[in-house]
Amino acid sequence: MRNNLALINVHKKQNSKSEIVTQLLYGDTFKVLKKNKHWIEIKNDNDNYKGFIKARSFPKNLNFTHKVSSLKANLYIKPNKKIKKEISFGSRIQIISKKGNFYKFEKFWINKKDIKKINFKNKDFFKNISIFRNVKYKWGGKHFNGIDCSALVQLFLNFNNRYCPRDAKDQIKYFKKKISINKLKKNDLIFWKGHVAIIISKHLLIHAYGPLKKTVVMPIRKTIKRIYDSANLKVTGIRRIS
Repeated sequence: MRNNLALINVHKKQNSKSEIVTQLLYGDTFKVLKKNKHWIEIKNDNDNYKGFIKARSFPKNLNFTHKVSSLKANLYIKPNKKIKKEISFGSRIQIISKKGNFYKFEKFWINKKDIKKINFKNKDFFKNISIFRNVKYKWGGKHFNGIDCSALVQLFLNFNNRYCPRDAKDQIKYFKKKISINKLKKNDLIFWKGHVAIIISKHLLIHAYGPLKKTVVMPIRKTIKRIYDSANLKVTGIRRIS
């Protein structure tokens, strides 16, 4: 099955007040494990993550041709006729026709500047990650309206056609190349219990940081000290993506 909505919350339990564990972006595909009148238990095809979404009918999968490369892409009902709908970075679509700088998918149009071909990838996995700077922190979020620390990592690796687990506790296990603190390089991942940040330069990192309620760029050493002082958490590991 395929999500054809801008965003769907995936819950831990069959209850809309239950914890949101992740989200489905436009074009995300999934398998139905169980279904009743009100809820569907799903497994995300991208990372095998399980959870519950509200029951409705979903279309079958497509051969996606493009993906959203901007933080958010406006949708149009006709070329140059914008509507109040947007889809988020990493959403996947199938282009069926073109008109000038506008591409049509399903019943919508999208501007060419907001998309890349589905097989496009950057050598720098986290290039343009700063587009998420100041996006609010949201537990379970992976969208321009809110994102958590591990989703920030996963989104950019997935965008570059690389597999990545959903949660920080699984990411530290999946990426095997261990790095010492004095050998940090750009794009290394630094982990604490339940948290991950991305090194973006010799002295800076970016992370979706709960205590500041948004995605922020911070000095590496200052962040390590702050997390230890405020939460009594030490760095549990540093990983390099090979």
